Amino acid sequence: MSIDRVPLDIAHLRSWIGRSTTVDDLVTTVPIQALTATLDRDDAPIGPTEALPPCWHWLYFLPLHRQSEIGPDGHPKRGGFLPPVPLPRRMWAGSQLEFLAPIHAGQPITRSSTIADVRLKEGRSGPLVFVKVRHDVSADGTPAIVEFHDIVYRDLAAPGEAPPPGVPAPADAPWTRRIVPDDVLLFRYSALTFNGHRIHYDRRYVTEVEGYPGLIVHGPLIATLLLDLLRRERPDARVTHFAFKAMQPVFDIAPFEVCGRQDDAHGVSLWARTPDGQLAMQATATLA
Repeated sequence: MSIDRVPLDIAHLRSWIGRSTTVDDLVTTVPIQALTATLDRDDAPIGPTEALPPCWHWLYFLPLHRQSEIGPDGHPKRGGFLPPVPLPRRMWAGSQLEFLAPIHAGQPITRSSTIADVRLKEGRSGPLVFVKVRHDVSADGTPAIVEFHDIVYRDLAAPGEAPPPGVPAPADAPWTRRIVPDDVLLFRYSALTFNGHRIHYDRRYVTEVEGYPGLIVHGPLIATLLLDLLRRERPDARVTHFAFKAMQPVFDIAPFEVCGRQDDAHGVSLWARTPDGQLAMQATATLA
């Protein structure tokens, strides 16, 4: 399967480096309560005096594009703040975050985003374009989070093309939780984050157009589930740094596992394991 597209002009795409945008929001409680329910937690929702768990700021600064601005994949049309990469598949490849100060319900928050880098690489099945975005999040004017967000763009797979070989996930996981990624879980997370990307909820699109075997579990949802596992195992721990890298997609056709272990007083290894034992995501967290 292939599509007609304009040639990659990496010099043009790199001209987006340095572009920035700023968004304001308010930490309201309904999204917090909704994510608590989506993660199937049995504790009380976060109260006004408690800090947001790490990465729950993804519930805010939502992409509120007009319906007429949406492209065929459910994302906003190419161009604008992000460079107009002419490759059809777009995925959240990973992030690196530093948590500087807590964010609480009721606080006004601001996110300033800057295109930090745009790079072209040659992958096994064709060109890959990596876009790195820096987000600086403040709460009540106090710097709270520095986040680097990696986005990868790639071509559609050729008919009959085998997926790349996976990396076996560690088998010795002291912490493990089985996740059933059904349509409802994916829909609820898409709704919470106002994510219109059709690969997460439109089975006809994801199988017939993009050629995947099922609906794709959101990368940030898997990352959130990894941090939620850490929170369940170490409820009093405070995370100062978190980094994750997506290794291969996870689909809704079978359960997967989120796993972890504490390596030392401050270091935690986290990973997601596919049904056939491959590494879907690897992550590290640093505790205070």
